[in-house]
Amino acid sequence: MFRLNRNALIITTAVLLLAACKSATQPSVADTPTQRQGHCNSDVVQHFVGRTATPEVLEQARQLSNAERARILRPDDIVTLEYNPRRLNINTDASMKIERVSCG
Repeated sequence: MFRLNRNALIITTAVLLLAACKSATQPSVADTPTQRQGHCNSDVVQHFVGRTATPEVLEQARQLSNAERARILRPDDIVTLEYNPRRLNINTDASMKIERVSCG
C-alpha cells in the first residue's frame, strides 16, 4: 500500500511540475509586447526610415509605436545599453537621415 501511494505522489508531482513549466513558457495574448500598455511596436513606424529625423518626427513615431519614450541616436552618440521595451530608438546617419527604427 505504501508503494502505491508513493508512486501516485511521484506521478502527481511530475504532472504538476510539467503543467507549471508549460504555463510559464507560453504568454497569453494580453502579455504580448504589442498588447501591453506602453510597450513599443517598431513595425508600425518603419515607414519613417529614409526621412530626416526632427523633434516632430520623433514625437509622431513615439505615439504611433505606443512607446513611452523615444530617442534619436546619431553615429557618435554615447548611449546606455540597457533594454527598455517601452523606448523607441531612431538611428540616423550624420546628416540625420533615419537608417533604422527599433524598440529597446
